Amino acid sequence: MQDPTDLTGKLLIAMPGMQDSRFFSAVIFLCAHSDEGAMGLMINRPTRGVTLGNLFEQLSIDCEGEVSDLPVLSGGPVEEERGFVLHTREYQSAISTLNVTDELAMTATMDIMEDIAEERGPEKSLVTLGYCGWGPGQLETELGLNAWLTCDASAELIFGPDLGGKWEAALNTLGISPATLSAAAGRA
Repeated sequence: MQDPTDLTGKLLIAMPGMQDSRFFSAVIFLCAHSDEGAMGLMINRPTRGVTLGNLFEQLSIDCEGEVSDLPVLSGGPVEEERGFVLHTREYQSAISTLNVTDELAMTATMDIMEDIAEERGPEKSLVTLGYCGWGPGQLETELGLNAWLTCDASAELIFGPDLGGKWEAALNTLGISPATLSAAAGRA
């Protein structure tokens, strides 16, 4: 049974009053959360002008398939030159895959990129550059300040093609309309 305070495998939804502009309307999938901190990947922000084809070219990986036109996402502001792939769990890297939930995993090794280029990769995936990270207690503090809402993650929302609509879609899973949210935080 999962610890109720463990948010691994959940989505963070940025509130309208988010102070850090890098996370305005962000939706972040939490790959890990513990007393030691948290790590997640933003799933709704494309990296400007970077496609999988560009990335494959930089990595000297041959790819002629349709995947080369897919966007590469900004996973977050930490280690922005490092790649991470959030994917369905039927794919397991021969080197290292972090199984996050029963249906989702994350891999950060070169073999998954080669497999995606050769169409042997996961059924569904998002390729990101960088990640979001929090030190011990930092995410809990931000949650206490109403900077984030949390909700269950679904493959449909994570891998859906409408990047710009993921924030509103995540809010809708909670029965919340963006029009009803205030940028001012409050405490009861």
